[in-house]
Amino acid sequence: MIPLFLAVITAGQGFACTPVSLWDGDGPFLCAEGPRVRLAGIAAREMDGSCRSNQPCPDASAEAARDTLAQLLGTPAGTTSDSHIRLINAPTLRCLSTGSAGGKRTGAWCYGPQGDISCRLVQARVVKVWPRYWKDHECRR
Repeated sequence: MIPLFLAVITAGQGFACTPVSLWDGDGPFLCAEGPRVRLAGIAAREMDGSCRSNQPCPDASAEAARDTLAQLLGTPAGTTSDSHIRLINAPTLRCLSTGSAGGKRTGAWCYGPQGDISCRLVQARVVKVWPRYWKDHECRR
């Protein structure tokens, strides 16, 4: 059996995720249940402030996107010594896998008490829609 933290959740499969830490505004974030989730359909700046040449580049800083995501997911509880990973206390999300997001990350649409997390980040203007992955996604609760 493959440990869940090493496995990518199969596309189309629903799963629970209780976020415990996150890297930046579009993930990955680590779930207590094991998966590393990269939010589907969006792009945020990298933590060094750059944008990758193959993806949309939002105006908002990486820190603004990360902090907005942390607030949407739960209560920020601090950062690690490298100042990149935001530790949080959060309710369990309902997620729907889009398959591999590269490496050992699962791409997913995730929903919490405040609704569709990707949509909320777009509405907050801290990330941009990435049409290649957004496709026909509709914002809903």
